Amino acid sequence: MLMTGPRFRAFTARCSRDKVERSLLPFLAHHAAADDEGRPTPCDLHDVFLRLTFDMTCALVFGVDPGCLALGLPGVPFARAMDDALETLFLRHITPTACWKLMSVLGVGQEKKMAAARRTIDCFVATTVAKRRADMLREGEGEGVCSSFDLLSSFICHEDDSSENDDDDDVFLRDTTVNLLLAGRDTTGAALSWFFYLVSKNPRVEQKLLDELAPIVASRRRAGGAAADAASGMVTFDADELGSGLVYLHAALSECLRLYPSVPFEHKVAAAADVLPSGKELKAGDKVLVFNYSMGRMEGVWGKDCTEFRPERWLNEDGTKLRYEPSYKFISFNAGPRTCLGKEMAFVQMKAVAAAVLWNFAVEVVPGHVVEPKLSIILHMKNGLAVKVRRRDGTYGAAPPSSVTPCFSEF
Repeated sequence: MLMTGPRFRAFTARCSRDKVERSLLPFLAHHAAADDEGRPTPCDLHDVFLRLTFDMTCALVFGVDPGCLALGLPGVPFARAMDDALETLFLRHITPTACWKLMSVLGVGQEKKMAAARRTIDCFVATTVAKRRADMLREGEGEGVCSSFDLLSSFICHEDDSSENDDDDDVFLRDTTVNLLLAGRDTTGAALSWFFYLVSKNPRVEQKLLDELAPIVASRRRAGGAAADAASGMVTFDADELGSGLVYLHAALSECLRLYPSVPFEHKVAAAADVLPSGKELKAGDKVLVFNYSMGRMEGVWGKDCTEFRPERWLNEDGTKLRYEPSYKFISFNAGPRTCLGKEMAFVQMKAVAAAVLWNFAVEVVPGHVVEPKLSIILHMKNGLAVKVRRRDGTYGAAPPSSVTPCFSEF
């Protein structure tokens, strides 16, 4: 209930907009600035989005901002440890169990990195939990920690006072918060990377997205509001502006997740003997792999244009409303009782980032850069996403969407 409650949803929206405004847009503006030869500096947008979503997820889960997305792109040991843990978990899927368990006992190979990663993760979480508990004791029940909206503070404030086993509480907090961080950081960052890759290759879709955003900015100007931050001249969007009205943006993000699901495969184990709808019999302990990546590209599921990036498939005939697709067909957020708890949170974050970057910058993949998936639990980009970003001149939203062509500032 914590993640679906109005208080946490408002906190998510506020954190997302603040991080976009204070970190992401200034970072991209720095790279959009011309060098001595009049060209913008390329950057790895995949790395940028992973750093951004790591900061955002840490703020939501732990109430702290590690500051990964600073101009110098500082190294953060906790983030590196999370990467090592994910890599090891994937290798465990393709390595015989006896093999990786022996490597773990001997402390060699990838399992050695996993042990070091776990120590780093445990230390970070233990330090954060201890600090938060100390803040709670110092500030009292009525304020401070218990008035914070992050998930760790909520868990601590709802702990059973009669519990005498603090070690069990700490293990629960560590496992729960790390699980939430893993689920929220890489998935959203990877999805945003694939989204901008697809949009950069589909100018028609980019234009329609800008057309959808233009009335929002124009209405702010007509109402006398500040359409852009006075210092930077860049626009960010509120959660209520990114809601049900931006159906094409929602459709484009869904279409991206269909083609490039953040979790490309699901691994299930039969708890008891069962029979699949196909008639295949399963014994207890049998493993079932569901390949979300392949399902999103099956003609029998999505039609003959299944390999095309076409957001219109998610809209009704007149393009004004979203078309319902069952979760057992669109399985990017899992389905049934195991549907992702953070689905709405992920869409809020993705829309806040996508809308702001689209409106303020044109993103172009560096010619010759090879974009391909990486073998991983999360669908990362093997070679990153090398792009050049250029500032738009800010005049787009001042005219009716149908009559405007996006303009870019000259460098």
